[in-house]
Amino acid sequence: MMRTIEVLLVALILFSAFMITSYFATLPSPRNVSGRNLRELALSTLETLNVNDYLTGTVFRNGSDQSWVSLQDALAASLPPNVVYNLTVYDITTSSGSVTYRLVKSLSNSRNDLGVSSDASSYVVESSDVKFAITPQKIGENTGKNITLYILNCNDAQGWWITGYTAQSLASDLRNLLSPYFGTTILVNTTSQLGQLLNGTALLSERTQDAVIINTFGEAVPIPAGYYTTQGYDSNQGSYARYGHILGQRVNQYNWTWVSIVGYPFFYVTNTVTFPSAQNGWGLYGMQQVGSAGLNAFLRGLDLQSYSYNSQWITGSPGVVQFTWNASYYSNYYGIYPARYQTATRALPTSILSAYNLRVAPNSNIFQVVNNWIAGATFTHRGAGNSIRGSFTAIGLTRTPDIRITALGLLQHYRPAIYKSEMGASGTSRIVVLQLAELGGV
Repeated sequence: MMRTIEVLLVALILFSAFMITSYFATLPSPRNVSGRNLRELALSTLETLNVNDYLTGTVFRNGSDQSWVSLQDALAASLPPNVVYNLTVYDITTSSGSVTYRLVKSLSNSRNDLGVSSDASSYVVESSDVKFAITPQKIGENTGKNITLYILNCNDAQGWWITGYTAQSLASDLRNLLSPYFGTTILVNTTSQLGQLLNGTALLSERTQDAVIINTFGEAVPIPAGYYTTQGYDSNQGSYARYGHILGQRVNQYNWTWVSIVGYPFFYVTNTVTFPSAQNGWGLYGMQQVGSAGLNAFLRGLDLQSYSYNSQWITGSPGVVQFTWNASYYSNYYGIYPARYQTATRALPTSILSAYNLRVAPNSNIFQVVNNWIAGATFTHRGAGNSIRGSFTAIGLTRTPDIRITALGLLQHYRPAIYKSEMGASGTSRIVVLQLAELGGV
């Protein structure tokens, strides 16, 4: 009998504790437990609706046109049943330098305001009947700097992990994509010109400080003969990892942004004259394998740490990665449309941030971070007084390279404005804002 009473008392105590805990506990709302990214959903929905100019073809029509009903039906079909929306269209006009937004039309499936838990995305559409003269802002002009874009185009070097392309063809395409956004664009045509640049000497009369340097040679990096092949060589290890360290120091010294377009950065050095009989193990001559030590040495040089040989492999393979919201937005803004899903096998770990005083620059993540792997972003190095002393844009995707991702990554990092000469004409540009909220919860 006593044992039965003891069991009943224990059960009573446990039940009382459960009831008290349930009474005072604050449980999350269902929308927080299983919520979705409404901002990305709104943008992807607008992009889907604009396929074949469907969205554009509607928002410029009269407010009583039947196409608005069709648009609302398509919008409802594109969204989950528990999501409510407000879609608002504004006409954009300019006068005396000021921009005015005039309400054109609003569609909604909710009688009430969507509340503070909602989120929204915007999408600019342009009338198909109007041609615009586009004038991009030059990167750096708002700070009084004429930033130079250097694109490595060395004719005495070989590329690797750029299957299907040559470095020279990639350099030409990148110049076409990016030169409108820079005051000066220069192709670096030989490794000796690269050596001149690394010495801080202008190739023409350009400004070398704060420049952007794009390495179009993939996992290989051109190396000038002379000083850089001697000082860049680690005789104890039989490796050119020291050259990566020197490059990191130069990026810090001149506050450059060094861009790697694909794969494992600094994995090889290349100079077809200096290494005529050397090959990378895959039958490509004019190259010397450095391995993972090249990237480690570069990061140490960027952080002004002393050189030491470290062959630890630090990149990872998160697999398929997806654009961030910022990448999707700036893809639309700049009119550059690479695939939103890519395969990453050379992503950098978040651990390099603390190890080398790096930060991911605001808005610069091209892909969503997966398990602490960063597949594409611009890393800024913090010097004295928290000032930026050198940056590194690394795109750790699997070959073959898509240089549109390189262009998009740089543009969303620097964010130059685009000016359109016809923006002030009434009815030529409209902005569509889609606000979403989820039903359920309190």
